[in-house]
Amino acid sequence: MVNVLLFDTYRNRLSLAPFTDTRTIASLRVGITSIMEKWQTVWQDDATVFSSITEPYLSSKFPATAAAHNVCINGSFLPTPKVIQAITNLAPGQCLLYGDTLLAFCTSQPHELTIDFCSKYATQGAAIVYAAEELIQIQHKWDLWRYHAIAMEADLQTIRTKRSSHPIADNHTICYHPDNIFIEEGAVIKAAILNAEKGPIYIGKNAVVEERAVLKGPLVVAEGAQIKVGSYVYDNTAIGPYSKVGGEVSNSILFEYSNKAHDGFIGHSVIGEWCNIGANATISNLRNDYNPVTVWDEYTQTFVPTDRQFCGLFLGAYSKCGISTNFNTGTVIGIGASLFGTGYMKRYLPAFTKGSPPYNFVVHNLDDVLVSIANMMKRRNQELTKVDEAIVSELYDYYASHGVSSSLL
Repeated sequence: MVNVLLFDTYRNRLSLAPFTDTRTIASLRVGITSIMEKWQTVWQDDATVFSSITEPYLSSKFPATAAAHNVCINGSFLPTPKVIQAITNLAPGQCLLYGDTLLAFCTSQPHELTIDFCSKYATQGAAIVYAAEELIQIQHKWDLWRYHAIAMEADLQTIRTKRSSHPIADNHTICYHPDNIFIEEGAVIKAAILNAEKGPIYIGKNAVVEERAVLKGPLVVAEGAQIKVGSYVYDNTAIGPYSKVGGEVSNSILFEYSNKAHDGFIGHSVIGEWCNIGANATISNLRNDYNPVTVWDEYTQTFVPTDRQFCGLFLGAYSKCGISTNFNTGTVIGIGASLFGTGYMKRYLPAFTKGSPPYNFVVHNLDDVLVSIANMMKRRNQELTKVDEAIVSELYDYYASHGVSSSLL
């Protein structure tokens, strides 16, 4: 049996915030599945045990499983068969570098398996440079949609080796390039248009695509997701499990149980889990001067260049916005935010911000945040667990103690 641990790094966690505030890097969704699920699939060894090395406050939800022999892999990298072969060839005490970045190492020191230990291992182990191919690393928030189509193609190839697509029973649904469309069991599609000429379309188990919806690939509609009547969902988009989408969505990633159920536009954006976007909310993804967009980076505590002309909203978990809310290009909103009102939001609002533009913002009360999260989950027949409640509370204490939210007052 092989014991594999996908580890976070401090820099990547901060640069991928707010999404890594509530989850590990390896649990982020890119393409059809999460990074962790990709490693589990490509590894092709049912006896292998996978777990994560992350911040202590997340370890109750993402516990590390240590053994006498551990293979530790940087959780921001996407797997390939070649790199897995190189990793399995490592002996204890050896590490694999991709450029100057620690990619993986092998160790027999289970008591040392922390982010600190992993971050120092490149200077301690016998280094081997991996240069057999170009790898994809998720380093920045915008990488989640930047690499979505590539990751989706690889995921779909794996899925096709295991099972076949279910047919579309509805005679009123129009399909372009039907061989490039994959439908899982229980999916319901009625009087929709599916255009897979420029990329594949994947419709997950028990997903629902309603009448007059237009879908263009490459596109993922995950298990239990709902595309509502008359929606326009364009290429390079992934709708997460049990999320609901209406209106217009392009080049965007929605995590699980998030709602954008009404008209309005989202482009080149990432929406965390359990978010709600009000009717007619609109996100700008292109500057008026067409210059590349800058985005707030938690690691450098400043706005950094994305080298992207298109870039929209990055909305943390459990956040919501009211009807007709407007977001500017390259906006980052932390977790647990509650936003409303007219005018454009600030381009960076930290976790637990409540209020409306331009300056009417306060720190959201923690008890109110937890009640709001619990109420939203109850509507979807889910419960806020004690583990998730503790994570939110820990994050609230962190942001308050660092004075981030108080800077708005």
